[in-house]
Amino acid sequence: MERNQQLRRQLASMRQSLFDQGHLDEQFILLEELQDDANPNFVEEVVTLHYRDSARLITTIERALEKSPLDFNKLDGYMHQFKGSSTSIGAKKVKAESTQFREYCEAGNGEGCMKTFQLLKRDYATLRRKLEAYFQQALPGA
Repeated sequence: MERNQQLRRQLASMRQSLFDQGHLDEQFILLEELQDDANPNFVEEVVTLHYRDSARLITTIERALEKSPLDFNKLDGYMHQFKGSSTSIGAKKVKAESTQFREYCEAGNGEGCMKTFQLLKRDYATLRRKLEAYFQQALPGA
């Protein structure tokens, strides 16, 4: 029993650190509220789908950034999709970087797009790693 409480405290601490470090926002809490006994892994499933689908968009954006001249309209469209998906899981830092990327697209600033995309990929990977560790630690129904 004591071990179970210790694991719950550790899990709560991991979760809180994701908010404290600015990785997640209130949308993640809304997802958690949709989880219930009938679907105890709902949040993990939504996050897993996000990462599976968004990996394709990351690759598409990378390829578009390699072209010359850059097609800012296409880049903006791809990032719009990526931002929507990231917003749906509460990926706060990634969402902010997506917004910045889109502003650079609007301004026709290729260098800004490239730099922001590198930051976005780093934070995207960091959040993925941290959420995977969180879900791995989570007890069913916890």
